[in-house]
Amino acid sequence: MNQPAPATAERPAVACDMTGAPDTPAERLEEYRRLFGGFLLGREQSAAGIRFRFRGDPGVAAWVGDVAAREKACCAFFHVAVTAAGDEVRWDLSVIDDDMARLILADFYRLPDTLAASQTSAR
Repeated sequence: MNQPAPATAERPAVACDMTGAPDTPAERLEEYRRLFGGFLLGREQSAAGIRFRFRGDPGVAAWVGDVAAREKACCAFFHVAVTAAGDEVRWDLSVIDDDMARLILADFYRLPDTLAASQTSAR
């Protein structure tokens, strides 16, 4: 099994650390549930990374930008960009060149389905 490469100034560790976050992991997941459930239009995968597309309703760009910044703060190996394009808000995510980072990104891509399934099974 491949071990993650050690962190350096140029290469962040592949780890998520929410110790300094203003929210808890459970609160973050609930926020994602609301964001994806109410505003997600679609998502795409490419060789470069993933993209979530959201409705461009008032306040959504700021909300996505805030969540993206908090995600980047706890997962330094993520590269994030939030842009408005017409009536959409786009959140692009990519990761450093690391197998574990790519697995985490793949899990993040599946998060809308994972959260929807967990909510359905909780009923």
